[in-house]
Amino acid sequence: MVSQSQLEAISFRQLKLFESVGRLESVRRASEDCNLSQPAVTQSLSKLEQLVEARLVERRASGSYLNANGDLFYRRVSRFISQFEHALMQFGVDGGAAGARTVFARLLRSQVRALIAIVEQGSFPLAAQVLGLSPATLQRAARDLESNVRKPLFYRTAAGTIPTPDGIELGRRLKLCLQEIDWGVQELAAAQGGASAPIVVGAMPLGGSVLLASMLDSFMQREPHAQVVIRNESAVEMVKSLRAGDVDFVVGLLPREDAEDLETIELAHTPYSIVAREGHPLVGKGAVTRDDLSRHDWLIGAAGSSRRACFDHLFAGHPDVRAPISTSALAVIRPLLSGSDRLTLMTSYELQHEGQGLAAIPFGPISPVPVIGVTTRADWLPTRLHADFLRMLRNHVDGVMNGPKRPVPAELEFA
Repeated sequence: MVSQSQLEAISFRQLKLFESVGRLESVRRASEDCNLSQPAVTQSLSKLEQLVEARLVERRASGSYLNANGDLFYRRVSRFISQFEHALMQFGVDGGAAGARTVFARLLRSQVRALIAIVEQGSFPLAAQVLGLSPATLQRAARDLESNVRKPLFYRTAAGTIPTPDGIELGRRLKLCLQEIDWGVQELAAAQGGASAPIVVGAMPLGGSVLLASMLDSFMQREPHAQVVIRNESAVEMVKSLRAGDVDFVVGLLPREDAEDLETIELAHTPYSIVAREGHPLVGKGAVTRDDLSRHDWLIGAAGSSRRACFDHLFAGHPDVRAPISTSALAVIRPLLSGSDRLTLMTSYELQHEGQGLAAIPFGPISPVPVIGVTTRADWLPTRLHADFLRMLRNHVDGVMNGPKRPVPAELEFA
């Protein structure tokens, strides 16, 4: 298994030379493309193969050709370079695409790591501590990066030097670019029978957690060597974590608004029900009205959540409905419902899996109808393990909801 130190030792220059050899199928042409000697290209390529612990290129009399491992790693490296250059263009480096290529050729991995750490930690001292560098070394790397992109990345405040808004966005984008290399190395290790890195899944409150809990056993039986990390946060914070690359994808109720940098995969429509404890006065009532519902306290979702939007829609024109508690934590909701006459909204999927001791009140239909599914970053390329996890998730939902089997969408395919 490639160590973290080996991973961080892979230089941008090595990756660029490997991409050039793979694209041109020749060390000689790659040396001309990168303006280096052939021995320098050969030495760099050999060093890269040592770091990733895999042979990538087969040398023949007719040229240098990627083997199966090389093909696997090449698609990640080419994505890394194109996304990196696009990030620089979005940042606004001079010269457009050509300028972005020139700037990329000047940058060092240490400079990019410095920016990412400063953005994530919010200050130079904390970033230096996390990276294990002296403040002077970090300052030098940050200033060299700023000099290379020829635009301000930091500014001084009374509290110290902090990244500019553009610098924060560039750091976020470059962190996502580096993930391509991480995943490429992971795929090489998996292809050779090694251990894979954890799948980091964001679970939306209630719906996402319930869905994952209902299928994880099956996945682990199929992939006994896999590691899965589940992160639970509010819907708003979970999307932030997805955009920052801290989670690979998010499972739960899909966002109600489209975003250019996110893509969604619908799994099932799950209508909301009004839920209370078994034996609640409204459970056996023949015809429940909105006025009946408004007489009880409610547990509602956080502002910005689908659950909250549905509640607001349900009681539009009824401003006096009491909803003193906002939570999406099932561990909090259950006892609050079972020990009182409070009401809440739960999807049909949640009620089916976590509704023991709870009952739906006969009222409806309730709109809008939420959709449970997967949210990913736009243009995300899953690893084989990611794709297998998502396919199993879709098949599980199809089976539970008794819907027809649907073809696997292109975003779940692994080539």
